[in-house]
Amino acid sequence: MSATTCLDALPPRRSLLPDAVLVVITMIWGGTFLGVQTALQWAGPYGFVALRFGAGALIAMVLARRTLSGLTRAELRAGAVVGSVLFFSYSLQTLGLAHIASSKSAFLTALYVPLVPLFSWLLFRHRPALAAWGGVLIAFVGLLLLSDPRGLDFHFGIGEWLTIAGAAAIALEICLVGRYAGRCEPRRVTVVQLAVVSLLATAAMLVSGESLPQPTPGLIGCVLALGLSTAAIQVAMNWAQKTVPATRATIIFAMEPVWAGLVGWLAGETLTVLAISGAALIVASVLVSQLGVKDTATA
Repeated sequence: MSATTCLDALPPRRSLLPDAVLVVITMIWGGTFLGVQTALQWAGPYGFVALRFGAGALIAMVLARRTLSGLTRAELRAGAVVGSVLFFSYSLQTLGLAHIASSKSAFLTALYVPLVPLFSWLLFRHRPALAAWGGVLIAFVGLLLLSDPRGLDFHFGIGEWLTIAGAAAIALEICLVGRYAGRCEPRRVTVVQLAVVSLLATAAMLVSGESLPQPTPGLIGCVLALGLSTAAIQVAMNWAQKTVPATRATIIFAMEPVWAGLVGWLAGETLTVLAISGAALIVASVLVSQLGVKDTATA
């Protein structure tokens, strides 16, 4: 087996297992928001990202301990590129939140949904199926309803542009994972991705003059829990996107705020009719996108 050949056997052409895996990790994603909000009591954004992804990298190293010695230059390069983009997506969105309301941030971040098929087409010449475009449109509308754009001030300043740049970075990350996934062993490339994010976040913390995190039991618990979930998510994402096109993966990822809203509702938050309608549209978009399931070209 060559160095760039993935060691894991690919699932059957029409298997829904990779799609199901992406749904599960999206559920986990949606449940991490409360943990992040809790952890930010004791750490700044860069410091927490550095700790979270550093813990994730160590956990991923344990998962990849039997294969890590086979790390190739292609996997190192892919992990560095995706990890850098992942860092910028987190950083730009966080910096944008310092200037705009969270509702507007959610609204603008939703732009990553239509950007993924566009980037995939422009950068890699992968044209999504018609059903996938329909799913993207429905998911985008659903996300806009979830973010409740009523009464938002659409004046564009530095915060808005930073958030849009963050949305573009998210879209690029999804496309790049789809691009590299079939060429890399998922556990090894995950180690590199997470380590790169942690190192860049540490550098950003030092350059920005952000205070060091407070080593409280609460922060340690959040870092370990979110580090484990981050490692599992990235390994699963790198594996599943071997066969799930980037556009369809994006539609599944769009369900993240649905699960986040459900977790918030269970924690006592109120869901509006508009938010419930948006959630229903996102679920419908996943079903619509499956009409193009025969189009399995990896994007």
